[in-house]
Amino acid sequence: MKFVWPPLMAAMQERAKAIADGLAAGERAKHDLELAAKRSAEVIREAKEKAAEIIASGDKRASEIIEAAKNQAKVEADRLVAGAQAEIDQEVFRAREQLRGQVSAIALAGAGKILGREIDAKAHNDLLDKLVAEL
Repeated sequence: MKFVWPPLMAAMQERAKAIADGLAAGERAKHDLELAAKRSAEVIREAKEKAAEIIASGDKRASEIIEAAKNQAKVEADRLVAGAQAEIDQEVFRAREQLRGQVSAIALAGAGKILGREIDAKAHNDLLDKLVAEL
């Protein structure tokens, strides 16, 4: 017993210590796994929050871009309308001037027929200018 028992007891103690160390390592691994799960859940939550912020920022930027485009389109439309209105005004003025010229020619022809002779437009320029101004 003297020779067999001490090595056997040492081997059993060593085996018990190895088992205890293995159980402690298992507990540590279990605890580390729980911590890692908590950390991963926190990282996922933060990532979702950041994604939501990015989406909200993108939506806000898209709204700003759309609003700027609307404003720019309104300015461009107003400019085009103003240009068209100016062109219309010029056409109306030209048409009036043409009409005045035609009316004065008709008036001269009518007056010539009434008087029985031709009226000289150069000689009666002042009178014709007055007539055109009244029209």
